[in-house]
Amino acid sequence: MTESSAWARLTEENPDHSAAYVRRWHDLAAQGMDLVGEARLLDAMLPRGTRVLDAGCGQGRIAGHLARAGHDVVGVDLDPVLIAVAGEENPGPRYLVSDLAELDLPSRGVEEPFGALVCAGNVMTFLAPSTRREVLRRLRAHLVADGRAVIGFGAGRGYGFDEFLTDARATGWAEELLLATWDVRPFTPESDFLVAVLRPA
Repeated sequence: MTESSAWARLTEENPDHSAAYVRRWHDLAAQGMDLVGEARLLDAMLPRGTRVLDAGCGQGRIAGHLARAGHDVVGVDLDPVLIAVAGEENPGPRYLVSDLAELDLPSRGVEEPFGALVCAGNVMTFLAPSTRREVLRRLRAHLVADGRAVIGFGAGRGYGFDEFLTDARATGWAEELLLATWDVRPFTPESDFLVAVLRPA
């Protein structure tokens, strides 16, 4: 049986957790915060019309922006509340409820692989430790041979950067570029955030 993610446990313990998360992003938008920096970075890397998988898409802020930019986007998230909000607030992509540790999109009728995938919003740090490598394997299985993955998360959340990169190498990924921010600042040993651009090895 797949170990529950930290996000699943949070929503079980607090039924209002997902709604509060959505309200937080609404508040940030009202404050004029930039909410689509991750999407702009990915868009700059891709030809128009690329098939993109947003793994852990939440309420669709990245998926929606990429779709509006002309990409063919599928967003998946474990949380049905967030998926419902994504469909309402960021229409365009196809949204599916799915646990990344059990991701099998061909079985859901999404058979064509993706040219790129994005996994932002600290999604990796919410995974149950026992599922991290399985998630990385399944993400890689959904990508074309020359595709790219962009995965970002912060330090101090229980998943060290070195551990993540070791897991990535062990599951068939190679590092293409390591950044410290979504606005393309170089990664250093002192960085407190990692944006890893990976490709299938």
